Amino acid sequence: MSTSINAVKIALATAFPPDPRQPRGGVEAVSVVLAEALARDGDLDVHVVTAAVDQAVAEVVTHGSLTIHRLPWTPRRMLTGAVGRDGRRVRDYVAALRCDVVHAHDTYGVMLRTLPTPRVLTIHGFIHEDTRVSGERWARIRGRIWRQVETAAWAAYPHIISISPYVRERLRGIASGMIHDIENPIAEAFFGVARADTGRDIVSTATISPRKNTLRLVDAFARLRAQGFDATLRLAGAPVGEYADQVRQRIAWLGLERHVDLLSEVPVDGVRHLLANASVMTLVSLEENAPLSIEEAMAVGVPVVTSNRCGMPYMVSHGETGYLVDPNDSAEIAGRLAELLGDDGLRLRMGSRGREIARDRFHPTEVARRTKRVYARALGAGELATT
Repeated sequence: MSTSINAVKIALATAFPPDPRQPRGGVEAVSVVLAEALARDGDLDVHVVTAAVDQAVAEVVTHGSLTIHRLPWTPRRMLTGAVGRDGRRVRDYVAALRCDVVHAHDTYGVMLRTLPTPRVLTIHGFIHEDTRVSGERWARIRGRIWRQVETAAWAAYPHIISISPYVRERLRGIASGMIHDIENPIAEAFFGVARADTGRDIVSTATISPRKNTLRLVDAFARLRAQGFDATLRLAGAPVGEYADQVRQRIAWLGLERHVDLLSEVPVDGVRHLLANASVMTLVSLEENAPLSIEEAMAVGVPVVTSNRCGMPYMVSHGETGYLVDPNDSAEIAGRLAELLGDDGLRLRMGSRGREIARDRFHPTEVARRTKRVYARALGAGELATT
């Protein structure tokens, strides 16, 4: 017989935007959707704890049924803060809330790993790997330090939510707690987008950065154009440093200025509009766990061309919902894009199948239901009540 527990107080310690309607980046987007979905059930008292450099003093605000605690963050380097004074401030604040369950995300897991409260950790990315391929100064050394810090946190959590089998694989031999397979949720609005496939728009919603491998995508697009396809590449992501300048120079050198739209960072509503008109969504990153851009494209019904490494093969079924490609092979990327742009029926079939899968795996109601089961396990209960 299961035990029903009501009014369970949850602390979601995670990156969270000042305006929940405008998340900045994947973790913030996931956190907003998950927090709101959990709070909608009514049997959870959801408190979001977040810290930011633009927050001068601690404050508590409400957003719908959520209570949001915003804490100041001093250092610019996340590693320095997570293991230093600012991380301890976050830990002490969460401890003072006296929640029944603490659910930490990413670097907040480092800060909260020593709390005695029942704890759950969601790993959205491997910071040490992201750092290693960032192209920044001392990237490899900083990556090795991050690996030591991250793995120590993973080993400390009794419950870990794995957003991809790729995460589970990477935890082997490190995590000693129970691992739960739950993919990230996306906003419900993506499931209701009406399609208007132009037959020529290729969309990539990713930062223009070394990890996202934007230069290789531009090269592949040039090959596609050379094959006679009258296509447009829309890059919807924030430009990162000198690499973004290299991308602009490559576009100009290839004579693609009229065919590549550099849209910079696009708000959520804008992403839905781009996908509504897209023929293909592509992401040829070198390192990813479970990118939201793939989930969002599948929910809208857009076929995906993405990398055949890391967590991406667990999201896209090759030949069924899109294609997996070598991210370093611009000819292969161009070839798969050409197959999709040249076949309206293929795009429709792949997009429709992707939408079916997305509803089962990424819908916020379903993800919240599975997450509550993890909270119940952390509390030693059978299950939490669901309204």
